[in-house]
Amino acid sequence: MEAESLAWLLAPLHRLVSWGAAGAMVFGGVVPYIPQYRHIRRTQSAEGFSTYVCLVLLVANILRILFWFGRRFESPLLWQSIIMILTMLLMLKLCTEVRVANELNIKRRSFADFDPHHFWHWSSFGDYVQCVLAFAGVAAYITYLSIDSTLFVETLGFLAVLTEAMLGLPQLLRNQRHRSTEGMSIKMVLMWTSGDTFKTAYFLLKGAPLQFSVCGLLQVLVDLAILGQAYAFARHPQKPTPHAAHPASAKAL
Repeated sequence: MEAESLAWLLAPLHRLVSWGAAGAMVFGGVVPYIPQYRHIRRTQSAEGFSTYVCLVLLVANILRILFWFGRRFESPLLWQSIIMILTMLLMLKLCTEVRVANELNIKRRSFADFDPHHFWHWSSFGDYVQCVLAFAGVAAYITYLSIDSTLFVETLGFLAVLTEAMLGLPQLLRNQRHRSTEGMSIKMVLMWTSGDTFKTAYFLLKGAPLQFSVCGLLQVLVDLAILGQAYAFARHPQKPTPHAAHPASAKAL
């Protein structure tokens, strides 16, 4: 009798915890970008944030959604991908508006130019949307043709999680190139680390496909590397290089 009463009490608690974990998975991934979004709006500068992070997440989550059609996984992970795509589009919209407003060079660059030198550095948010739709359309068509192939589906899932695992790599490389993390939100990276740790544990406990667990572990390692950069560059800041004023300097900017 006592065992039945205990089970009756624990069942709602178990459901509540499951719902909470699912909600954290769906919306937890976008939380780290809130402080970065607010920072860009406040400073009207997107210099500290690499928009290639948006590119990586857009590609990864589009591939993950297509992977779901070939091999069904937890629905919260599917909804997480949809929410993340919308969030990255919002980040891109803000970054593009701020960058264009601060640009001295008024020459327009668009997706339709098909210029690889200016890829992902276009002058209008609409160009980014066109690129994302073009990629999603081509990827969906290939998936439709190959959905019956187990090898293709598993490869698609591997590509999705491998791309997502490289999420922090553009930020890592940008920091290393500039020898600085100025303009990057430390809160964002801390939330990345805690979120990726939680996500990896969720994958392992829920028995998600192996690709997801590998992705989570790689992301945690990259997050820790970025935090290491922030610590190292704060202790040994790069000294500004003095340069003489030049008549053409304003134009060069």
